Amino acid sequence: MADQPLTSRGAATYQRILDVATQEFAEHGIAGARVERIVAAARTNKAQLYAYFGSKEGLFDAVFFGSLERIVNVVPIDATDLADWAVRLYDEYLRRPDLIRLATWARLERRPAGHLVDDPDRLDDRKLRAIAEAQAAGLVRQGDPFDVMAMVIAMSMAWSPVSNVYAATAQEPPELHEQRRTLLHESVRRAMTADHI
Repeated sequence: MADQPLTSRGAATYQRILDVATQEFAEHGIAGARVERIVAAARTNKAQLYAYFGSKEGLFDAVFFGSLERIVNVVPIDATDLADWAVRLYDEYLRRPDLIRLATWARLERRPAGHLVDDPDRLDDRKLRAIAEAQAAGLVRQGDPFDVMAMVIAMSMAWSPVSNVYAATAQEPPELHEQRRTLLHESVRRAMTADHI
């Protein structure tokens, strides 16, 4: 990122660019997103966008890593209750479907294999430690903590905007979401609880 906004007006423009770019990238991906649409909707210009983010790829990075931080902060893990964590992830995907779409575009256009982000940019250390501690306490089934986390996240995404079976929306009847939450909670609880509990 080349420049940080120094004034409240600059900070507002910076945030408008991020907000508009989030929707643009979520809908069109990196290759399909258009800087012209972003600057028009954000009521700014290309020079300002490039001054703040350096390039379209730099803007995507800012949006994408911001979305990863949001998921970590808004839906913190509770490794002693992975079933509840899965349900809270499900709810966040309903509230902010753009976040999961961004991750999908990053997977499709940047990282088709391996971890979604480079090791220095990964935000899962705390989650992995929490799962390992819950395993050591006999609360969570044994297995590589990363694989346990990946399985719970995958289960929480069963009805996400990128599901290849069915993509749920917040506009569906509340009782339908409650049925899914109950099924998800029970499935994760059964799959991830240590055998002796």
